[in-house]
Amino acid sequence: MPTSEQKASRPERSPATETTGDGAARTTRNDWLNLAIRTLIEDGIDQVKIQVMARKLNVSRSSFYWFFESLQDLHDQLLQNWLRKNTDPVVEHAMRPAPNINRAILNVFECWVDDRLFDPKLDIAVRIWARRDPSIRAVIDEADRRRVEALTAMYRRYGYDEENAFIRARVLYFMQIGHYTLDLDEALDIRVSHVPAYLLAFSGQEPGPEDIAAFDEFIARFRSGEAKG
Repeated sequence: MPTSEQKASRPERSPATETTGDGAARTTRNDWLNLAIRTLIEDGIDQVKIQVMARKLNVSRSSFYWFFESLQDLHDQLLQNWLRKNTDPVVEHAMRPAPNINRAILNVFECWVDDRLFDPKLDIAVRIWARRDPSIRAVIDEADRRRVEALTAMYRRYGYDEENAFIRARVLYFMQIGHYTLDLDEALDIRVSHVPAYLLAFSGQEPGPEDIAAFDEFIARFRSGEAKG
């Protein structure tokens, strides 16, 4: 930890653009945060250590404190990053206008296809972290509640009663999280081929050809690297 004198002498800088140098090496806040995310995913929270990351970044341990007050501060920012990356897009896609329920569900499916909208490896890593830390479990519970609440509201918009909307939202959401947890190795082509049957199961309504065509268009843009959130 830096001393109070070190903190007082540290210049005010923008967290988003700040850099610091140790000899020839220069790092940014995002360098530390991105490395912490990769480490969390690959090795678990126990390996998100200042000294270990400093060595990987080829900088001194003290440079960490240009960007973070403490390791706990980094942990807090890891969680905030996870919430922004894995919860906000699901909520936003569930709220998007659509001509029918199947098209609305397909909006959410975009999150399951594009890991820029939902990173399953990060989601699993945070859930593993939560097994040993009740405070992290509470954050996950709130995120799950927000996601299911958004999906429930999506179903209600298309005439489903409260109980039916809630249960369908849970089935849709829990199935997908279970898919990730089981680490199923399924090619995108196979997943896409099941979309009409999934839609019937999740909505109780046969999808129209225009619904499938709209999703096929998204898949084509995704494969070409053009799909955006």
